[in-house]
Amino acid sequence: MLMLNQTDLTPASFILNGIPGLEDMHMWISFPFCSMYAMAMLGNCGLLYLIHLEDSLHRPMYYFLAMLSLTDLFICSSTIPKALSIFWFHFKEISFDGCLVQMFFVHTFTGMESGVLMLMALDRYVAICYPLRYSTILTNPVIAKVGLATFLRGVFLIIPFTFLTKRLPYCRGNIIPHTYCDHMSVAKLSCGNIKVNVIYGLMVALLIGGFDILCITISYTMILRSVVSLSSADAQQKAFSTCTAHICAIVFSYSPAFFSFFSHRFGGHTIPPSCHIIVANIYLLLPPTMNPVVYGVKTKQIRDCVIRILSGSKNLKSHSI
Repeated sequence: MLMLNQTDLTPASFILNGIPGLEDMHMWISFPFCSMYAMAMLGNCGLLYLIHLEDSLHRPMYYFLAMLSLTDLFICSSTIPKALSIFWFHFKEISFDGCLVQMFFVHTFTGMESGVLMLMALDRYVAICYPLRYSTILTNPVIAKVGLATFLRGVFLIIPFTFLTKRLPYCRGNIIPHTYCDHMSVAKLSCGNIKVNVIYGLMVALLIGGFDILCITISYTMILRSVVSLSSADAQQKAFSTCTAHICAIVFSYSPAFFSFFSHRFGGHTIPPSCHIIVANIYLLLPPTMNPVVYGVKTKQIRDCVIRILSGSKNLKSHSI
């Protein structure tokens, strides 16, 4: 009888309600979402193609950048198409298992993005503090191993989310006030005890976000000490300039994450739910949109490669005419 009740309390599907309180504006909200998604797809695919095409970009820094671009593509593609279908066609239904799959991909690849940003900080630390040993420390096998380890860390830490969520009984309806299946948004529909979900969620946040931020902070502290010790002001500026794009990527990624994390815990009653949902979507959409732009503008090697390719195509057109 208990098993029957548990089965009866597992919904066949959920209804993703979009942005609560702003249903009448869904069509207008969809335009910036769609524009940013198109920019993210075009920018990251272009960046991956450029790194693959140019031999001068076959270096550790750009391999890590390729990992970041791949991760960004997975993050925005796992959420934005569904959000747009909600805004445009009112396709709000998602199966229970489909919701768990989306939740798994969203949390796995956001954890992966944090890990790649940490690896990129370590890359800048080695490049600036140990320039003569840079190519011997960060070899291709080492890059592949740390990239795989970062991915597996996310997978193994996020898999329990799906089992913890699947075991819960759901008797508070099946309407999720969100544009995608977030772990706690789904768990809050349960009438069971979600204390384990909450505690495990905080543990994962500390194990992934806390560890990565600690490593990034230590890396940049060591970089700062190394750069300040340089005698030449030009050398200091050049060393700092290699970190500018990465610092921007960190700001774009962690700023909305911090706002979302602290506002849920300390400003839940004063900040409207629509603001939480919008920030959660910005957290998933802003880094994939801006990272290719920042690296394209701030990184001289990428900028030079783009100019060379564009000028080459123009020359081909002029010769054909």
